[in-house]
Amino acid sequence: MLRAVRPPSVALGIIAAVPRISEFYGIVIEMYYGDHPPPHFHARYGGESAKIEITSGEVIAGSLPGRALRLVREWIEAHRGELESNWERAVRHKKPQPIHPLR
Repeated sequence: MLRAVRPPSVALGIIAAVPRISEFYGIVIEMYYGDHPPPHFHARYGGESAKIEITSGEVIAGSLPGRALRLVREWIEAHRGELESNWERAVRHKKPQPIHPLR
């Protein structure tokens, strides 16, 4: 039997909306509070979702269409420092800051 996996913030009893840190070309980027290593974020596009490592841009879990993944990786390159800062904030259960979308 499959069991739904709850975001760490819910599992820890912290009921909060998942912070949306950016959105571009229909791709939504979110970062959970108190999430587990390695540093990563969640990307959603067209009914698909992926967990993406900040350092490498590699997909840890899930999938995105090729074009969406290429755009996400381009966005990572432009905003890696901000993503790393947001990860540090989120693991301390502080709200991540918005990051400019890919233009």
